[in-house]
Amino acid sequence: MPTTPSTNGHRPSDAQRRALLRTARDVADDFAADAIVRDQAGKPPTDETARLREAGLPTSLTPPGPGRGTDWRTGCAVIREIAAADSSVGDLLARHYVHAWSGRFYASHHQAAALEEESVREQWLWTGAVHAPGPDDDSDVPDLSLRPRANGYVLNGRRSVDTAVAAADQIVVDAVCATTGDVLVVRIPSGARGVSVEPAHDRLGQRVAGAGEIVLDRVAVTPGQVLGRRPHDEESTAPFTALAEPALRLALCHVALGTAEGALTEARDLSRGGRAHRLPGEDPDLFLTYGELASAAQTANAVVDRATDVMAQALDTGAHLDPEGAAAVAALVATAETVTSKAALRITARVLELADAPGLDRFWRNARVLTAHRPAAHRLRSIGEHYLNGSHRAVAAFR
Repeated sequence: MPTTPSTNGHRPSDAQRRALLRTARDVADDFAADAIVRDQAGKPPTDETARLREAGLPTSLTPPGPGRGTDWRTGCAVIREIAAADSSVGDLLARHYVHAWSGRFYASHHQAAALEEESVREQWLWTGAVHAPGPDDDSDVPDLSLRPRANGYVLNGRRSVDTAVAAADQIVVDAVCATTGDVLVVRIPSGARGVSVEPAHDRLGQRVAGAGEIVLDRVAVTPGQVLGRRPHDEESTAPFTALAEPALRLALCHVALGTAEGALTEARDLSRGGRAHRLPGEDPDLFLTYGELASAAQTANAVVDRATDVMAQALDTGAHLDPEGAAAVAALVATAETVTSKAALRITARVLELADAPGLDRFWRNARVLTAHRPAAHRLRSIGEHYLNGSHRAVAAFR
């Protein structure tokens, strides 16, 4: 069980935060300049990850520690800045940041600290796919299985990964031990023997995120690559470990919100430049439409920021977090998802009616892929259960 301490003593200074956000804006400007061309090409994010590494963003977006990493609020601000320019790259960076926290969520304090130091030193880019505890664990045929051997395990199977499948340095997955039935969270170096990837092609959206499948054929897993045990059910999950799944969902809320804000900004600029179906002029209906869309974005922004603040406080609390705190975070994240998904889909679809320009459709396609697998009704029922009964269970995990 993780023994993660508070991160309060390792927050970057205001000057460091400002410098990181300036870097993010510069990188976002670079991505925005050719976002349409890269979206149409749909190639693996080789050039994109090289630009991120050049700017030092993967190294900066690791958990805060002595002389390294950044706090949750600043990390999410960087993700949203990048997502507004290129939703695919924002998605990639969001998943990197959350998976870089895996040591704190699942491992001991000593193991997590050593892993984070190595990640910064080696400039690792992270990705992965860890399932949330739930009924799906009852499957008789898990997609990934571990078989013990004298010096660790052998890992077999295949798993869909949403970003950087061919570009990441470390891949975090959960797998079932064939002898004990325990679900273990492990990290796999991308260049390990027996690891191959099958990139996804012709995606509707998020075309540059680098999605695909990893195929694991008798991959050796050392004891040091085992981060910890992932409980089978929500009730037996340590409160801090329970933050892993909502942390990813909240980071993706920032991606969706950035996507919506990017779409609205581009449509506005097109309207001002005269490349729109209706020019601004004195058209009250156009003012009304933009007012409605801007209000929807600002409302989502307020909800997401509230959830971000509460998540940051919970991460700072560390191992002292109680079940009530974890449940409250999950409920706020589910609320943020519900509001943001609705706003992102509405804004990105509506701007297509306001401006006429090639590539503007990419925002809706990206928003559609980001929100497709998170049904609103399931989230709302879970939020209602938490509100009425104060349930300590995780709220509305998605598969």
